[in-house]
Amino acid sequence: MVTPSPPHLSPHLSRVRIVLCRPSHPGNIGAAARAMKTMGLADLRLVDPEHYPAPEDRWMATNAIDVLSNSRTHENLKDAISDCVAAFALSARPREWSTPVLDARAAAARAVEQEGDVAFVFGNEQAGLTNEEMLACQYLVHIPANPGFTSLNLAQAVQVVSYELFMTSKPETGKFRTGKPATVQDLEGLYGHLEKAAIDSEFFDPASNSKLPTRLRRLFSRVPDLEREEVNILRGLLNALQKPKSK
Repeated sequence: MVTPSPPHLSPHLSRVRIVLCRPSHPGNIGAAARAMKTMGLADLRLVDPEHYPAPEDRWMATNAIDVLSNSRTHENLKDAISDCVAAFALSARPREWSTPVLDARAAAARAVEQEGDVAFVFGNEQAGLTNEEMLACQYLVHIPANPGFTSLNLAQAVQVVSYELFMTSKPETGKFRTGKPATVQDLEGLYGHLEKAAIDSEFFDPASNSKLPTRLRRLFSRVPDLEREEVNILRGLLNALQKPKSK
């Protein structure tokens, strides 16, 4: 029996999706759905789950079967977040390339400021997120914990983040912008365009093992709230610079 749909969501929470990458335990999927529903979240995305659906996910979801039933499955993370204006990657481990690092509370505040869909991305129970999955996100988020034991169960981590989002999602928290926010897909197009321009100009040689593409991502990840028009301006400038010079 499918439980009734949750009551009217905050306009901020209705734009938040929880993305579980390659979850291996179906029970964690159900527990994550329950954690989401208790805090008013309803958009669950699964990226290449190992065992789903399975009886365990329904057992652990309890009265959040509707969140499970309405969840969407994607083959890869790119498909799950391409239309989002920001993606927040959860990790207990520091990463060398390091996008802006936020604690869960600051990340929730940043998320509800956005004027578009946002995603909080969680990795596999054993290995966490891959470097490629991390690079697809604009923010790195950690949950402050005991330095001697920082590991949280997947569903517990979803619960903490969902709670912070719930507490932060007040209408007055949002801010206004004049243009449409850039999506993850827009930013990926910009990164690819920058890399091609760097190669065409011989500024960058892919065979050199240079970290330029990664550093470009780091640079733009420090510029919050890019708008689609701003991305288009940058790409238009790149197109103009790439045109052959008339003699």
